[in-house]
Parts: sequence; structure tokens; C-alpha cells
Amino acid sequence: MSSSVSANGLVPTLLVVAVLCGCEPPRSGRQTEASWFVDVTDRVGLDFRHDSGARGEFLLPEIMGGGAALFDHDGDGDLDIYLTNGGTNRLYRQEPGGRFTDATEHAGLGDAGYGMGVAIGDVDNDGDPDVYLTNYGPDRLYENRGDGTFADVTEHAGVAVDGWSSSAVFFDFDRDGYLDLFVARYVRHDARKRCTDSAGRPDYCKPQLFSPLPDVLLHNNGDGTFSDVSERAGIRSAVGPGLGVVAEDLDGDGWPDLYVANDGTANHLWVNQRDGSFREDALLRGVAYNLEGRPEAGMGVIAADLDGDLDLDLFLTHLDGESNTLYRNRGPQRGFDDGSGAAGLASSSMADTGFGVAAIDLELDGDLDLVVLNGRVTRGPPRDGATARPPWNEFAEPNRLLLNRGDGRFEPTSAFPASPEVSRGLAVGDVDSDGDLDLLVSNAHGPARLFRNDAPRSGRWLMVRALDPALGRLAIGARITLVAGDLRLMRSVGRAGGYLSSSDPRVHFGVPEGLGPVSLEVLWPDGSLESFVVEELDREVTVVRGSGGRIR
Repeated sequence: MSSSVSANGLVPTLLVVAVLCGCEPPRSGRQTEASWFVDVTDRVGLDFRHDSGARGEFLLPEIMGGGAALFDHDGDGDLDIYLTNGGTNRLYRQEPGGRFTDATEHAGLGDAGYGMGVAIGDVDNDGDPDVYLTNYGPDRLYENRGDGTFADVTEHAGVAVDGWSSSAVFFDFDRDGYLDLFVARYVRHDARKRCTDSAGRPDYCKPQLFSPLPDVLLHNNGDGTFSDVSERAGIRSAVGPGLGVVAEDLDGDGWPDLYVANDGTANHLWVNQRDGSFREDALLRGVAYNLEGRPEAGMGVIAADLDGDLDLDLFLTHLDGESNTLYRNRGPQRGFDDGSGAAGLASSSMADTGFGVAAIDLELDGDLDLVVLNGRVTRGPPRDGATARPPWNEFAEPNRLLLNRGDGRFEPTSAFPASPEVSRGLAVGDVDSDGDLDLLVSNAHGPARLFRNDAPRSGRWLMVRALDPALGRLAIGARITLVAGDLRLMRSVGRAGGYLSSSDPRVHFGVPEGLGPVSLEVLWPDGSLESFVVEELDREVTVVRGSGGRIR
């Protein structure tokens, strides 16, 4: 696959607030919705522009990338930016004061493969985040040396997955303490295939014209190498064109499962059998098809407690003409049901083609709101306000924000001010350290954008880092429940989700005012439970496994 890429031209601390806007922004009281997000891309020095390699041939990989990540690559306590590209990927280091500088060359992260997604995880349990890149062509693994630089260890680690990889996720499927890796793969693309739209103009081919590729499960051997256990684990028993993936305990047994959003075919739910194998159970558990029993074009996917009942629901983004889909978790015995219409999420998404997605508490009112990125995959009439040059203006669509009303329904708003673009990857994190989550958006064949969150606040906030000293790393897969009076809010510790992207692994809570004492219950990945008393809000805390409930 790598040779075809080349042959076809596809590789071608709080001071921040003052720097970003020159003033202290209003943080409470009434604001217009249009001011909820502010595009600070130019102010912070983020000058990345995605190069799809498009040369007029309309090759499918051009319209599908790229990914984005927010992570602290150099251990200085703030979030840095990584963006995949059709040419050379770029790393931007956050400097004191909130500006970003290009640190790609110094860090050694300028991978020149045809980039799709990025997954972040500590594969060697040394406390530093490592970087896995999914490509159209062989994937790559970069090990963090602990000094802000990275080494390409792909060949030694045995993780050069070939073909067309999309999203990937690090998770510990056998609970041996080391993070394993699942790679979703898309289709067996034939660059010689040409397609047209209804008017006979060149257009991107539908993925159904190509055969799907099997996904890959790699077991971390704990010695710097991985073994492909896809066959032995049962992952090869079902194949689909995978684009989005999450790894979470979806059946309540304490072991992480896998859910894969497939493009135009039944989705996959790989249920962990706790013996090193998985069983595909999406149909039985109600998450293979939509309410009408039809497959949809799954792009991005998240697992989050969207209805506040302390279990993880699934939300998927889809093609225009289909609705984005909310699968509500009804418990281990009842599985999931399609609650898209009842939640107000169906009709509002029919005109859009969704990709990146995230669930964040914008107003700090205790419930999770939705951010959805959009952009067509086939040509259409340009949307009002689209500024990209032809033909990219024909693919541009507005992004959407849906506010959680707290009664199981979501309400579309106009609080996302950006012009229509061909948006793909979305990473979220508190970039400016002010207690709310900001947005990093990657656009196909367009500029990446950083949006500062200026949403009005109706409550307080708490950021939680979960650390397991026995492992020497973050406790990926832990679940943290905030308890305040009768209120209980559950969040999961992880980086992956959405589409091709990786977000800040710190857990963020909005806490309504006037609730009294706050505590945290942490369910660690090994099944042990600890409680921690929170003495103050509006700050970041660290919960450490085995610390006797003391917060750091």
C-alpha cells in the first residue's frame, strides 16, 4: 500500500487568557451564543494547513483525513498540539504565555507517511505519552524518550500495520497492566478507480466500491514489542470498513470492550470474554443497526453518560440523509436502544455528514453537551459562508453544538461561530488552563483551528488526573464518579474517541452551585474502589491508587 501512496501523489498557565484576547473575558452572566467559542488560531501562532495531496484525481483518502491530538509531549504541564497530514505531520509546542511554536523537527515527530489518525498512550509504563500514527500505508509508533523527543520504534515493536488504517485506541484488554492496541482499518482502496457525480463531474468514490479490511488487535508483550492476536482473539470473525472506535466496559463486567463504527455496514461490538478473546455481539445488544434495522455510514463515535444514569451510552455521526445516532445503555441485561429521535438528535443532523464528535460540559451545569464536526464526502451545492476554493467549497458544512437540557433531550444552538469547512478530527482539552474544555479542529485540505471556550458558567469545575503508581502511568479505563448530595456524575478515563483523534485524558466535571461537600469514587481498572474527599473546587487534582483517599 505504501508504494501506491507515492505513485499516486498522495504523499506530497493563566497568562494565556491575556495573550489570546488581550483582556479578561467574561466568565459568568448572560452572553450571546455566538461568543461561546472564539477562534484563536492566528493569535496563538497555529499555522498548520492540511495537505490532502489532491491533484484533481479525486482519490478517496484525500477526503477522509486528518486527525488531531492534544497531549503534553514534553511533560511541562500544558497541552501541545499534533496534527496528521497528507504530507508531513506537525507538532506544535505550547510555550509560556499560550503561544505555539513548531517543534516537529526537534521532537522527531515529522512522520511523512500519508497520515490519517493519531492515538496516544504510554506503551512502556514510564509515565510519558507515546504516539501511534495510523496511515494510508504502514502505521508508525514513536516512543517518548522523556525529554521532549521521540524515537521511531515501529519495526522493533512489530506494529507496522499496513493497508488503510483509520482510528486506533490504546487499552488494556487482558488487564495485565500494559496497554494493548486496537487498530480500525477501512477499505482496500484501488487508486485506479474513478467515479463521477450525477452531473458527470469527477467525484469521490463510495467506500462500498472497495472491499473492507479486517481490524487488528495487537497485544503488548511488556518488553517493547507487540504481537498480532487478531485471529486468536476472534477479531477476524467479522469484517467491516471501520472508521471510529472506542474501548470501554459497555456490559458492566469490569473488562474493556470494543465498539467500532463501520461505514455503511453493521457496526461491531466486541465483548471481552475475559480469556483473551472477544465475541461480536452488536446485533444482540442493539447497536449494529439503527431503529429501522438499517446500517448507517458510521464515522465518529464516543462512549459517554449522556443521560446521567451512570452508564456509558454510544453516539455515532453519520452521512447526510441519515441521522446521527444515540444508543442509550439500558443496562447489562437489556443492552442498548436507539434513542436518537426522543433525544432530539435525529432530524437536526439529517442535512450534515458528521465526523469528529465530543461530549463536554460547556456550561458547567453537570450534564454533557455535544460538539459535532461536519463535512461532505461527495460534491454538493456550496453552503452559505463557505470560503474554501472550489471544489472544496462543495464539501464544506457548518459544525454543530447541541446543548443537553438535562431531561434527556438535546437542543441545537448557534454557538459555534466558524464558517463551513470540511471538518474531520476533533480533540478536546483545557488548553489555556482556565477550567473548561477547548476545541482543536482539523479540516481536510484546510487550516486547523483552535477554539477557546468562553461559554457562560452556571457552576464550578474540577479536573481530575487518575494515576496508578504500580503501573507508573495514567489509569486508562478507570471510572470516576463525582458525588455531591444527591448528584452523581460519572466519567471515564481515556484519550480516544470521535474520529482519528486523541484528547486530554484528564477527567473534567462541571459542578452545579450549592450542592455541599464533594467526593470522588474511583473504580480502578482492576475492579478496586476508592473514595476521595474534595476539599476545593475550581482546580486540578490527582487521585492516586492506594493512597488512602488522599488527593494530591
